[in-house]
Amino acid sequence: MPEPLLQLRKIGKSFLGVQVLDDVDLDVLPGEVHAVVGENGAGKSTLMKIISGVYMPDGGTIGLDGATTTFRSPRDAQQAGIGIIHQEFNLLPERTVAENVFLGHEPSRRGMVDRREMHTRTAELLAAAGETSFDPGVKVGRLGVAQQQVVEIVKALALDARLLIMDEPTAALADHEVELLYALVRRLQERGIGLLYVSHRLTEVFDLSGRITVLKDGRRVTTLTTADTTGEQLVRHMVGRELSSYYPDRAAPEDRGPVRLNLRDAGNRKLRDVNLQLRAGEVLGIGGLQGSGRSALARAIFGVSPFTTGDVTLDDRPVRLRSPRAAIRAGIAYVTEDRKGEGIVAGQSVLDNALLAGRAVFPSWSGRSARAVKVRELLTAVEVHAAGEDQAIRFLSGGNQQKVVLARWLALGPKIMLFDEPTRGIDVGAKSAIHDLVRKLAREGAAVLMISSELPELLGMSDRIVVMRDGAIAGELPAGASEEEVVGLATGALHAAPNGALVKEVSA
Repeated sequence: MPEPLLQLRKIGKSFLGVQVLDDVDLDVLPGEVHAVVGENGAGKSTLMKIISGVYMPDGGTIGLDGATTTFRSPRDAQQAGIGIIHQEFNLLPERTVAENVFLGHEPSRRGMVDRREMHTRTAELLAAAGETSFDPGVKVGRLGVAQQQVVEIVKALALDARLLIMDEPTAALADHEVELLYALVRRLQERGIGLLYVSHRLTEVFDLSGRITVLKDGRRVTTLTTADTTGEQLVRHMVGRELSSYYPDRAAPEDRGPVRLNLRDAGNRKLRDVNLQLRAGEVLGIGGLQGSGRSALARAIFGVSPFTTGDVTLDDRPVRLRSPRAAIRAGIAYVTEDRKGEGIVAGQSVLDNALLAGRAVFPSWSGRSARAVKVRELLTAVEVHAAGEDQAIRFLSGGNQQKVVLARWLALGPKIMLFDEPTRGIDVGAKSAIHDLVRKLAREGAAVLMISSELPELLGMSDRIVVMRDGAIAGELPAGASEEEVVGLATGALHAAPNGALVKEVSA
């Protein structure tokens, strides 16, 4: 094996007497993708901040190219060739790509910023990263999420980074953008750049990494060779249980109640001819590719972008859900895929976020009402871990933020729950808790519609699966369907015959 680019030995860190990291060892080789996984609170973020110079360790040593070093600030780490790509980008939208890439270290000529040189060098860096879809002179605010991520990576390369830390790099990316990131990661590897890849998405971990280090409760559990490891083994190291027990039992046919929601030939600008029944007591999974109409379906049911054609009945009564307020009054709840943008108010407290929907629709709700007492009880019941109900929700982990959102809707006693990517960006342990809550809702009589891009989750949680393509339903699959069947319907490689059988598409 080549000499490690980065070598950590017995790294320790505590805050206010609480040991957050304890004797952690980690190596990264040149050109290696080394994944770091673990539940929220395992110590991943703290370790990355130590490597990038945000924190200094209380104990242990950091080696770079075989020499022991100390980073007293992020600038020290940058000058040593360490860059970090945060989940939340640190870009100035009204400045150009070149201005963002060289922010704070602009090339100069005769005491003035040399914009031509800055533009030229940015173009070279973009070309080296394989990015040709935008120009160095375009404003960052006009770029898509995946393109902005490339700008963040090129910023690090402009500082001659030899080690890149990527923290949940695909959390905000669409499915097709993830493939672009994969290609970029491989180009970085070819240049000999080492990568520390922090992700909750185990598929990406197995696709990209050569080794995986598992952290739990601030300690290194093990370091595994990816090629010799299974998902079952990795989950067991992370959470202490087998993957086979990862999803709760599905509903039996006799547990499913009457039709709660019935859509007949429903459509709008993004949907067409949707015929769908959702029953009490079941979890109906919605599969499909990004842009297939999955989220548009949930938003139409919830009245964000209402249906303009067809019929909608709720408990056998015709309804017109023209707004989210109308949907909430009808007993429908919606957990959006964009938790940070649409699901929470980051600056408000845990309690205020949990009361948000009730206060918006029912004027009688207040912090001292009986409803607020119920919300407080639900926050405890769903095991939200926070310093207190007055803590700003932005300081909670993704899993705990999602539990607050769930408590908000549970307090309303919904008949229908719409979940759009309910576990996106959430660690393995918190996912299991969310899965249990989803199934508990169904057992208590709610009708649950769940959209998920993670095929194992879609297959493991659903009593039936409806697959969408191009704004319409491509077919329906029973519990126990295969990933190949879901992907075949989603891509058009398979289609559903009138009798429900799946038939391969025949090329003309």
